[in-house]
Amino acid sequence: MTRWAPGKKSAALFEAASAMIPGGVNSPVRAFRSVGLQPFFVERAKGPFVYDVDGNEYIDFVGSWGPLITGHAQPDIIAALIGAAHKGTSFGASHAGEAELASLIQRRMPGVEMVRLVSSGTEAAMSAVRLARGFTGRHRIIKFAGCYHGHADAFLIDAGSGVATLGVPGSPGVPPGSARDTLSAIYNDLDSVDALLCANKGEVAAVIVEPVAGNIGCVPPLPAFLPGLRRLCDAHGALLIFDEVITGFRVARGGAAERYRVTPDLTVLGKILGGGMPLGAFGGRRDIMACIAPSGPVYQAGTLSGNPVAVACGIAALSLLGDATVYDQLEATGAAMEAILRDSAAAAGATIAVNRVASMMSFFFQEGPVRNYADVQRSDSVRFNRLFAALLTRGVSIAPSAFEAMFVSTAHDDAVLERAATAFKKAFCEVEEG
Repeated sequence: MTRWAPGKKSAALFEAASAMIPGGVNSPVRAFRSVGLQPFFVERAKGPFVYDVDGNEYIDFVGSWGPLITGHAQPDIIAALIGAAHKGTSFGASHAGEAELASLIQRRMPGVEMVRLVSSGTEAAMSAVRLARGFTGRHRIIKFAGCYHGHADAFLIDAGSGVATLGVPGSPGVPPGSARDTLSAIYNDLDSVDALLCANKGEVAAVIVEPVAGNIGCVPPLPAFLPGLRRLCDAHGALLIFDEVITGFRVARGGAAERYRVTPDLTVLGKILGGGMPLGAFGGRRDIMACIAPSGPVYQAGTLSGNPVAVACGIAALSLLGDATVYDQLEATGAAMEAILRDSAAAAGATIAVNRVASMMSFFFQEGPVRNYADVQRSDSVRFNRLFAALLTRGVSIAPSAFEAMFVSTAHDDAVLERAATAFKKAFCEVEEG
């Protein structure tokens, strides 16, 4: 098997970065450590491609971890960025774009009657939970094993994404009180949620869930799961929070809430909202959101919240995603990529399970079904690591972790998918041949 290695410039940059930045990276999963490699360093990106500093081109199925639904450096978004930057990069004051973007969110996301802009998905999730606690007067929350809601203390219990990738059981530095107030249930298992609610009657402020799990790979909800969560929360007086950082505006125009016809009390947004710029939001029922300062007593603030450049990019991104035909295209592209994965594995004699919701998907080296974190953990990580390297040698970039999803964009046209099909078929064959 061909052993992939980063080019000389990438290797030198990683060595230099490692002397100044912990692990050489500013987010753990970028280090390629779980796949036994060193990372390449990106110089530029355009459409469905990224280009490293050594001049190599890769078909990109990472998409900056999901937000680039229209591809890299989309012209309308770049024009919005430049236009906004010419007026000033940060005001620390209100501007018209904030209300315009809030209106776009309000019109598209079910149940979002009011919204507060922030700077990241982590900040949005943290703030939504604080609001839920303040509104209900309760302290405990329920999350799901493998679901990741950012790196705030309350969420680093049975977390997915980089926590799962690195095999970190929670994190040092998280106070025992934070862990005590976070209860972990099993994704797609309503009985586990019911048991926790009953055992902690009157103490649970909210149930927070990725409506489509995206940080243990793509794991869709079973048909009864999200409606069941809605009923359980109503019965126990807890709020239902959808973390749509990945799914919002990706799996449907109105996110997973629209796709699955279940309306949460609060919604968390990020990534996609900024069109590639750092931006997040949380929103929901008017009576709940009215508790946020300065309207109410629950404090939340941020100097860069509603940053004018990020907001301009967000408005441009959502405008590009305003037509339902965009989602028809994404669905078709996602289906075509799913077929490529299945056909490539079959041609090589490999056993995989493929999960897909619209334009996000994952494959697992195991027989299906894959319905929760425990199922995901049975996947053959050694085979995944080999495939990851084999794909890089053939110019295809996927996330350097078996616990992350793949994403396609409107920039992944038929010609790009044809190239990808050839690369995947050869890579799968190389892995199975040893």
